[in-house]
Amino acid sequence: MRRARGIKLASVLAVGAMALTACGGGTTGTAGGGSSTTSVKVGLAFDVGGRGDKSFNDLAAAGLDKAKTDLKITTKELSAVVGESDAAKAARLKLLAQAGFNPIIAVGFAYAPGLKEVAPQFPKVKFAIVDGAASDVSGPNVTNLVFKENESSFLVGVAAAKATKTKNVGFIGGVQTPLIQKFQAGYQAGVAAVDKTIKVQVKYLSQPPDFTGFNDPAKAKVTAQGMYDGGADVVYHAAGGSGSGLFEAAAASKKWAIGVDSDQYATATADQKQWILTSALKGVDTAVFNFVEQAGKNQVKSGEQRFGLKENGVGYSTSNPAVKQYESVIDGFKTQIIDGKIVVPATPAS
Repeated sequence: MRRARGIKLASVLAVGAMALTACGGGTTGTAGGGSSTTSVKVGLAFDVGGRGDKSFNDLAAAGLDKAKTDLKITTKELSAVVGESDAAKAARLKLLAQAGFNPIIAVGFAYAPGLKEVAPQFPKVKFAIVDGAASDVSGPNVTNLVFKENESSFLVGVAAAKATKTKNVGFIGGVQTPLIQKFQAGYQAGVAAVDKTIKVQVKYLSQPPDFTGFNDPAKAKVTAQGMYDGGADVVYHAAGGSGSGLFEAAAASKKWAIGVDSDQYATATADQKQWILTSALKGVDTAVFNFVEQAGKNQVKSGEQRFGLKENGVGYSTSNPAVKQYESVIDGFKTQIIDGKIVVPATPAS
């Protein structure tokens, strides 16, 4: 995927740095390189699961890591904890802003209420929120980094439909929110585009305001095993850190799994990766990196920056040789989506 480079910002207050250190949840580091000649302080607030989830949060971390490698920046990472309140998320963002970090990136739509409160209090700070739509939070200093996850999900739905032998596939969502339902909608549409007679089992691990479904591999494993036992031979997840449970069940059952956000074939254990047919890719890393660059050049625009197939912001992975036999069919649908001949639904059919 395409990436960029650049930056700029002010020094951290000593008291702010002390407060952040006491708070924990991340590390501060600097790195030189690239064409940048000024110093930038970037704050990043992870969603539940944090760095190391091998999915959504790790993509944001990868974008930040690339910025540290290519640009001269200082960073601070803080993470959400399971079951925390909107007030806790707001406090985390406020802490970063008070300590002089600018820009600040909130990872995950769950930060929308907190950002809605904090952004007006710090009008000179540039904020970005990954997956937070403008309808949920907006402002002159808020950039919404949003994706057409339904389009990449459509493509892996095509892969699932081509790979299934039982005409029975599954979808596991972490939390039943409009965002995750976009994944479901695209996946079901992709399956149906190949064969409308294929059954799609759908299960969610938790319901709002319970967001534990994004970090519950044990529950995902049990859910996936139930789908395999119920006849599914391909299961796709959009459940963040819970996805590792799906991969365990897939390896045990010797049936297909489909990853999400990053190429999860590349990060799975040796016994699991052969069963990860493909992954629906989401360019969170690219979006984070480019936002940091734009902030440094004072070129940040508020409002939504939307990344789809046309913008090369989403896609599907081809690391597993097993998916290559379906590439021509998948790419054919991809072209039709880019050309506007297919409009992928963003909400599941009733």
